[in-house]
Amino acid sequence: MNKSISEIPVAILAGGLATRLRPITEKIPKSLVPVAGRPILAHQLEMLHAQGIRHAVLCIGFLGEMIQKEFGGEAYGIQLEYSFDGEKLLGTGGAIKRALPKLGEEFFILYGDSYLPIQYAPVAEFFHRSGKPGLMTVYRNEGLYDTSNVVFADGEIKIYDKKQKLPEMRHIDYGLSLFKASVFDAYAADQVFDLAEVMGKLVREKQLAGYEVLERFYEMGSPAGLAELETLLQSKSP
Repeated sequence: MNKSISEIPVAILAGGLATRLRPITEKIPKSLVPVAGRPILAHQLEMLHAQGIRHAVLCIGFLGEMIQKEFGGEAYGIQLEYSFDGEKLLGTGGAIKRALPKLGEEFFILYGDSYLPIQYAPVAEFFHRSGKPGLMTVYRNEGLYDTSNVVFADGEIKIYDKKQKLPEMRHIDYGLSLFKASVFDAYAADQVFDLAEVMGKLVREKQLAGYEVLERFYEMGSPAGLAELETLLQSKSP
């Protein structure tokens, strides 16, 4: 029985140090950086709620207590839980591994600095139909908004590599993924690892479904990205 969108939680990776946004992020975590008058996390939660999501787990690290204090156990109609990295940074994969008890058997993953204005329910439906344990959304970026890192052809992710740049890479990891918890069984509890490593392994095993998205992504990982997102959200705000 496939879960409906309201039963699938979202893990929001919000533990990074956001060095590219300094000095703003020396005093506040990235999720609290104001965009169009409100923290980026407020915009994310509002959008997720509009898409039918009802449960989010925030994977937090540096200054994470500030997020918990600001948003509490529920905000914008979404139930919130928190998973702390602890003493050492675990990497994006390690942070998810630590949050698994709160996430259950399948979940979306979203980055704390991205705003992805797409329909989430069709992504979940495609994931269930694929029968694969992981899914990456991809966008035909052509190197425009960031460095393309995916070879996507015939509906399949052929290559995914963030380090090696190949001329045939026209697509980019859009920033929304879906996983079954079993994918993380192979990793130890306190192991430091990156989500990109997990995805790369699944691509090689032909176990990562690819879902092509047609709308561009927004991210506030850099001052330029932040300015673009500000413009977008200003136009949406009442």
